[in-house]
Amino acid sequence: MFTISLCMIVKNEECIIERCLDSVQHLVDEINIIDTGSTDRTKDIVRNYTSRIFDFTWCDDFAKARNFSFQQATKDFILWLDADDVITTEHQQKFLQLKQSLFYPNVDAVSMDYYLTLDADGCVESSEKRFRLVKRERNFQWRGAVHEYLDIAGQLYHSDIAVTHLPRKSDIHRNINIYERLKKEGHPFSARETFHYSNELKIQQRFLEAINQYNIFLDSTKGTNDENIQACLNLADCYQQLHDAKQATQAILQSLLYDRPRPETCCRIGHFFMEQMKNREAIYWYSQALQQPIEQTMAVHKHAYSTWLPHLQLSLLYNRLRLFENAYQHNEVARKFRPKDQRILDNRKHLLSQLKK
Repeated sequence: MFTISLCMIVKNEECIIERCLDSVQHLVDEINIIDTGSTDRTKDIVRNYTSRIFDFTWCDDFAKARNFSFQQATKDFILWLDADDVITTEHQQKFLQLKQSLFYPNVDAVSMDYYLTLDADGCVESSEKRFRLVKRERNFQWRGAVHEYLDIAGQLYHSDIAVTHLPRKSDIHRNINIYERLKKEGHPFSARETFHYSNELKIQQRFLEAINQYNIFLDSTKGTNDENIQACLNLADCYQQLHDAKQATQAILQSLLYDRPRPETCCRIGHFFMEQMKNREAIYWYSQALQQPIEQTMAVHKHAYSTWLPHLQLSLLYNRLRLFENAYQHNEVARKFRPKDQRILDNRKHLLSQLKK
């Protein structure tokens, strides 16, 4: 069995740090906490779990902080988490099984699902894969001042373990401020940095600037297929905010240039036809959303577009065509995913009344 060092960077996390450490302390053999300037009780709380607390002077660079945290590790593997992450009881058991069964000399990094957002019922709305557990001797490095990534290679293992993100309210200006400082200093943005800078501009509702940056990113032809597709869909969102439906539609269609249609793209095209009352065309595209395989990539997976949403829309479309049995069947599948969704429940009531006639 291999040993694990937990490495975390934290600042003013007194409200949530116990929740995180309680969920992971029995899974790891060492806890390293890198504090970047807490002024609350974070350090006092952490001392109940470990004496390995290190100070790091914050310099607006997440990669430098994470690389410093990795340098403190002494065990076979490094697990990294943020203070607003937890590992649920179910996935703690999976983690222990992995620790006991993985033939670690042949593995350099282990990916885990990251549940980014949950709905009101605790169901996963969006997730992505991240390499959470890495072999220390490989000395993998973090890159990027913000939206940092771990530069890994070698023998990779994809697990079914999940880490759940349970965020508190965060500073929505932090990331854009770092990017704009870098820009002011003349830092040349990589394609990846341009993509994430575009996303931050979109979050700030600076839509014209975001559109310009997304186009610079796409014109560079240096993005991954996943990034290119997401950039197109985000472009569409920006154009919709500016009430430019034509450009929004063109941006959605542009995403088809990079790879097979993703469920989100199919649903957006389906919505386009649905609004025009072109029901058969809309049915085709929503059906395509359900038929697309879920790629095992590191991209964000928005679960709605491959589960309940296309089924609900298909139900509404078949209802328009007075094909009530088909409509009911799709609504029932949607209800399995969203049992408390009022739209689905109201639609079910309507369809049952139609089927009784």
